[in-house]
Amino acid sequence: MPSLHLYDKLLQFTLFQGMSHADLMEVVTHTKIGFHKFPAGKRLVVVGEPCTRLAFLINGTLKVECFADNHAYRVTERLTAPYLPEPERLFGIHQQYKYTYTALTDVNLITIDKQEVMLLLETQLVFRLNMLNLMATETQRLLHHPWRTCPKSLRERMIHFFFAHCQYPAGPKTFHILMQQLADNLNDSRLDVSKELNQLQEEGMLTLHRGRIDIPMIERLLM
Repeated sequence: MPSLHLYDKLLQFTLFQGMSHADLMEVVTHTKIGFHKFPAGKRLVVVGEPCTRLAFLINGTLKVECFADNHAYRVTERLTAPYLPEPERLFGIHQQYKYTYTALTDVNLITIDKQEVMLLLETQLVFRLNMLNLMATETQRLLHHPWRTCPKSLRERMIHFFFAHCQYPAGPKTFHILMQQLADNLNDSRLDVSKELNQLQEEGMLTLHRGRIDIPMIERLLM
């Protein structure tokens, strides 16, 4: 990949934004960067695999899948380039991926191994600050969750459940979950949950199937 084209691709990502032309060209010139192309249908990462590098999605769309700890239900969503999966998993006590990633279309990735990331953190101030800001923002977001106003109605609790189990708060989502499992998670009756889901379906917010809930645009649930 030509240096100028790579330069433009990297600037799509928060970790490289704000870097001078000279610094970014130094990164492009001296960092060992991997280039990968995968066909549609190829599984790229399975939940639990070690996270040993940063993988920048520069073209294409991924299916992202996450399982409940007891594997009673799972959620799938689609995320499109530019996208950086789970950079926080490169460090910390749990350095394994939380999600499974599969190519929905042909995809292109740029990868930087952990050792190279460590060198960038040591030599590139802006990259280091961007990484710190990324981690700090995620920490602040999670710490704020317990202080939000508790949802009062069943519909509010249901919408909160849907959003809490998504990596990105927009676009299509699919919840593979039984009605009783959803009711248990919402601490409500299966009958009431069914009524509320059917009402949302009548409003065009989602589509119900056996053991599956398709939400075409999850952000519409907040309107």
